[in-house]
Amino acid sequence: MLQPVTKVAIFFANYGPYHLSRLEGFCNLAKKLNWQTIPLELTRSGIAYEWKTEVDGISVPILSVLADKEPEQVNFLQLIQSLNVILQKTQPDVVAIAGYFRPAMLATLLWCRYHQISAILLSESKEDDAHRSWLSEKFKSLIIKNYKAALVGGQPHRRYLLKLGMSSDAISFGYNVVGNEVFSPKKNSHLPRPIEKPYFLSINRFIPKKNLLFLLEAYARYRLASRSASWDLVLCGSGELEPEINKKVDRLNLAECVHLPGFLQQRQLLPHFAHASCFIHASIQEQWGLVVNEAMAAGLPVLVSNKCGCYEDLVIEGINGFGFDPENSQQLTELMLKMSSGEIDLEKMSQASLEHIQKFSPDYFAEGLVQAVEYAMTHHSS
Repeated sequence: MLQPVTKVAIFFANYGPYHLSRLEGFCNLAKKLNWQTIPLELTRSGIAYEWKTEVDGISVPILSVLADKEPEQVNFLQLIQSLNVILQKTQPDVVAIAGYFRPAMLATLLWCRYHQISAILLSESKEDDAHRSWLSEKFKSLIIKNYKAALVGGQPHRRYLLKLGMSSDAISFGYNVVGNEVFSPKKNSHLPRPIEKPYFLSINRFIPKKNLLFLLEAYARYRLASRSASWDLVLCGSGELEPEINKKVDRLNLAECVHLPGFLQQRQLLPHFAHASCFIHASIQEQWGLVVNEAMAAGLPVLVSNKCGCYEDLVIEGINGFGFDPENSQQLTELMLKMSSGEIDLEKMSQASLEHIQKFSPDYFAEGLVQAVEYAMTHHSS
């Protein structure tokens, strides 16, 4: 007798490039299990990001609750009605929900609870992301009890869910992955060099938590110390701090060596990844930092703030890069000097990044989500 098809809905706020890679990975594994995948998103419009994502070529259609409307354009009642129509029509057996911060995600969790459908939390929150009050943590613990399982990025995220009361057995890994093959150095080495000199690369939204003014200060000190042997710095991105960053570059006399190409879509970033010498991510607060995955998939040594959620799982100290305190600019300066000194085997570090990131693939996401689904279905009535 054939087993009934398990219908798994995966609900993100918006399907960007990262999410599509994960979706394809899960779809491939789901087909082998005779499961049906239902991709759901809140809106087709980008949320906080300017990425343009082509969704025509994917194997399953994405169902959008609000289509091209921004969440702010729709009142809560309309949102609930649209969400209910899609969920009633698709009738999932399990719903994987990206976080619980947005009203739409909480409403989906309540729908699952009311209809006795297993809900899985997709989480990249860690305890030090923000100040945590006793009352808010108590409220989160009550929310967490309504999920049957969770898929998280790494160890800090697992520890936080354990503290909020989720069972250790209910937590799987694999949430924070990208399509590694897109950034492959073998695939992209032929792309034209954006800059002839060796350079450090950093890719961010230009917002305060990305700590770019700090990075520029550390880099200015690095230029003074290294003199003629120094590498350039490329800052890709745009955002509210752009005028301040431009002023800082001028004030520190870095205009000739700091390059600001602006916001670039993924395809436009590939030449920068392909020819960089080292990647830097200096955030003072970051739930994960998927751009570090991309840099490692491009075969780059990495310097990563120890406040980034990915640091513990992705950075192997002295092997594929180094971590640093994002409030200690002298420490970052010294690491820049070390990387460009000629004393580090950059090729060996590059290979270590490539090898380590292979585990963090869309297949890892798929396997982790399948594990979470099976746990949720097994413990559905508990």
